[in-house]
Amino acid sequence: MIGNLNHVGVATPSIADSIRLYRDILGATKIGEPFDLPAQGVKVCFIDTPTAQIELIEPYDETSPITGFLAKNPKGGQHHVCFEVVDIHDAIAQMRAKGMTILGTGEPRIGAHGTPVVFLHPKEMGGVLIELMETPKEAH
Repeated sequence: MIGNLNHVGVATPSIADSIRLYRDILGATKIGEPFDLPAQGVKVCFIDTPTAQIELIEPYDETSPITGFLAKNPKGGQHHVCFEVVDIHDAIAQMRAKGMTILGTGEPRIGAHGTPVVFLHPKEMGGVLIELMETPKEAH
């Protein structure tokens, strides 16, 4: 079921500061424009690497779901790992059959790539928040 590593989500108090870090220190050259994703309570910016992306996520406002993460980790840090799946509904069914908890409503929502996503509870995934994302159609 598990597909390509799509991205690693990195929570940050400032996307602008994080862009400077990835560009000036690590030499990133393919940096997308930051954009708001109010439905998920975050601002997002993707940095391309040769095999995956870094997703910088900053709170959209004080009700953001990553506010708690940043309260515990004020400088930010790795938030989640995202893997592609061919069919999100099939992946959800497989995860439920294996006793995994799907966070939120348990139903997919549209993520930053414009495709359906769900998150698996980190307590059941070795302490790692896992995002499953339906592979974008243009990638087929």
